[in-house]
Amino acid sequence: MSLRASASIAATSACLCIGLAMAASHPSSAQEPPRVQGKVEQKPQTRPHGAPVVVDPATIRIDDGDTVVIKWGENDEETVRILGIDTPETRHEEHSIPYDQPFGPEGRAFARGAFSVASDVKLIRAAMLDPYQRTLGYLILDGKNYSVLVIKAGLSDETVSFYGDNGLPALAAEVTAAAKGHPPLAFEPPHVFRKRMRAVVDAQKSGQGAAEK
Repeated sequence: MSLRASASIAATSACLCIGLAMAASHPSSAQEPPRVQGKVEQKPQTRPHGAPVVVDPATIRIDDGDTVVIKWGENDEETVRILGIDTPETRHEEHSIPYDQPFGPEGRAFARGAFSVASDVKLIRAAMLDPYQRTLGYLILDGKNYSVLVIKAGLSDETVSFYGDNGLPALAAEVTAAAKGHPPLAFEPPHVFRKRMRAVVDAQKSGQGAAEK
């Protein structure tokens, strides 16, 4: 083999090693784990979707900054995961969130305030439920997209760029426009906080299990 050929092979091998190292340290978005753990099949929305549905404000209960529950009847409650946003977490031990995330209570308070003063509320559902069988949709308060309001208040991460428009492109575009050029958020991305809290809960369970042995 000639010296030139040997040098060429060595250079190619070096470039390949560098490329593999870079790929390992900077995984592509396709390689990153999804924010929702596990593969759960999404089901179609069986309620009316794609068009505004009038909601009596008195029937809405705020769970946190991005989730509400609508009571349609005695035995008919609908949990709505509001699209386009991910607000800081509040304590939900049943979901492995043992502590409030910083700004989580503020996000919930913002939602309570926004919905308490709204006289005209409309829900626009997406065609699919989320992996937890909750409704995905936008809530319009007195003609204003609630997701836009909470982003402009600096109390939510924007999620359209991660999850897509969920078949509601005009409303999703309002969210991305509101988030564009907005100052950095004062809290870590909620999906990162959720992951850390799951690790905390798992560690606590492991410690309890070891202590019982």
